[in-house]
Amino acid sequence: MGWVGGPAALVVFSFITYFTSTLLADAYRAPDPVNGQRNYTYMDAVRAYLGGRKVQLCGLAQYMNLTGITIGYTITSSISMVAVKRSNCFHKHGHHAKCETSNYPFMVIFGCIQIVLSQIPNFAKLSWLSIIASVMSFAYSFIGLGLSIAKVAGGEEDVRTTLTGVIVGVDVSGSEKDTIKWSPVVPENKSMKRATAIGVSTTTIFYVLCGLVGYAAFGNDAPGNFLTGFGFYEPFWLIDFANICIAIHLLGAYQVFAQPLFGFVEGWCSRRWPGNRFITSEQAVRVPFYGVYYINLFRLVWRTTYVIVTALVAMLFPFFNNFLGLIGAGSFWPLVVYFPIEIHIAQTKMAKYSFKWMWLKILTWACLIVSLIAAAASVQGLIQSLQAYKPFQLQD
Repeated sequence: MGWVGGPAALVVFSFITYFTSTLLADAYRAPDPVNGQRNYTYMDAVRAYLGGRKVQLCGLAQYMNLTGITIGYTITSSISMVAVKRSNCFHKHGHHAKCETSNYPFMVIFGCIQIVLSQIPNFAKLSWLSIIASVMSFAYSFIGLGLSIAKVAGGEEDVRTTLTGVIVGVDVSGSEKDTIKWSPVVPENKSMKRATAIGVSTTTIFYVLCGLVGYAAFGNDAPGNFLTGFGFYEPFWLIDFANICIAIHLLGAYQVFAQPLFGFVEGWCSRRWPGNRFITSEQAVRVPFYGVYYINLFRLVWRTTYVIVTALVAMLFPFFNNFLGLIGAGSFWPLVVYFPIEIHIAQTKMAKYSFKWMWLKILTWACLIVSLIAAAASVQGLIQSLQAYKPFQLQD
């Protein structure tokens, strides 16, 4: 999108995300945002303020988003491990060697590891995995940023950048261009808003910085992922380390997004069939170096099946950028914009057709249009990628 549109889009949508997140923070309690009853899940907040079919629609959007993210992480992890193999091949045979390989074996490996990790009974026991994932995330992010800065400082190549982004007929075709802790003194909604401000501002600054430096380094020919699209070839060991960090990060991040879905399905089934021993009974098994582990057959079968299905879908659509875009487009409008605004309108009993009601509705519809355009572009990209895709084997 160029020097103007790219940073502007990041800042604008980051502000929208922050604004709607503050509205959602006020919905943590109902009916009063300070002293009301707590809503522990997103669906609870929608149920308290909106009710009806919107509760089911919220749950559908939320859990489809979680499923999409786990599929995306399976794709991304395999791409990173393929990049490690290709990096070593390029280092050995030169940058113009045909070092192409299939993602499928690495997706299978990733899936097998996730089957094991998915048997961890609940999210509370995954804190160590989240910490490791966070450290890995910072590691590969700073490596990518540092390499981009080094490339810009080196000035070895003539990189073409523009104010308005890629040029139709030159870079792309016309169709492609359209594409906290609780405090008894401070109210919880204020603590949430403060945490949101810190989180959104930090990520926005980092994304803008990475975007600007990356665009300066590669221009309109920038790959979708600098570390896996071979914007860099050397030092190959540092590229390998960064991609290994990505894979380790995604091993943990997959569980962060999968565990809420696991818990939802298992909780619903337990309430629906409380007398079914396959669903509710647990068998104690002593595991070396761990202690007693309680096996639930339903949990074992359901979670294993989920991981296998997500891996199979990832094998059908192994395209990082377009799949990531589709996930973002599908979840942004309902979860980030529509439901927080509708909850706020209901919570404040806002008068219909008032000035504030009107501009909130305008914001809702504008974001819907953007999401639809982004989704259409992602679908088009997936179709084009599928038509051109051929799995490869590494050539020495």
